[in-house]
Amino acid sequence: MVRSSWHMRNRYTPGSQVSGLFDDDDLTGVADGVGGWRDYGVDPSQFSGTLMRTCERLVKEGRFVPSNPIGILTTSYCELLQNKVPLLGSSTACIVVLDRTSHRLHTANLGDSGFLVVRGGQVVHRSDEQQHYFNTPFQLSIAPPEAEGVVLSDSPDAADSTSFDVQLGDIILTATDGLFDNMPDYMILQELKKLKNSNYESIQQTARSIAEQAHELAYDPNYMSPFAQFACDNGLNVRGGKPDDITVLLSIVAEYTD
Repeated sequence: MVRSSWHMRNRYTPGSQVSGLFDDDDLTGVADGVGGWRDYGVDPSQFSGTLMRTCERLVKEGRFVPSNPIGILTTSYCELLQNKVPLLGSSTACIVVLDRTSHRLHTANLGDSGFLVVRGGQVVHRSDEQQHYFNTPFQLSIAPPEAEGVVLSDSPDAADSTSFDVQLGDIILTATDGLFDNMPDYMILQELKKLKNSNYESIQQTARSIAEQAHELAYDPNYMSPFAQFACDNGLNVRGGKPDDITVLLSIVAEYTD
């Protein structure tokens, strides 16, 4: 008997170690550690990386429901809180799940990482950025006892959750804010148009091209980046890109035949 189902064909391009990520046939996720923890002698990548590795393990163990990505995030965060060895830090997180049975995409986004769904060269779905105020995104945190109540911390339940139908050929881009702060949608779409087919090499090449272009723009002092435009909208005189870690995951909804 030949069985046919939908899945996401994934490739990624990681940036600095501040970001964490995981990818499975039907799930992708990114987390972006808050760099300010360096001032307290804490490696920001430890929290985001551990969060994503925990999510990945839960997925591999089958301890998740495709329609409830917030549940994956909540269980992972609770495990981190219960670790005997304290893990300090903060992170944004974005998880995208394809339900093969219903052909629906379920997402959970906390903070300013996010995703785009592109169909026919146009953005048909995108995540909403969650900010408390300018340059201060929602985030999961674990603080030392003396700093509890002082360090900003949000509940996983605060994540923005969406669910919608996808089609064969839809392109799903998941990334940290280092991409979105430096490349507007039209630039990302220009790069995605270069994606000629859905083989792994082509997807990888396109993901890497997007990440490298964002990295180049991040260090251009004369470029009016989306971040700089947002800063100006908030009364700040800012110009240039925003140097930041950049992680890009690129997926295409494809048909899988077993």
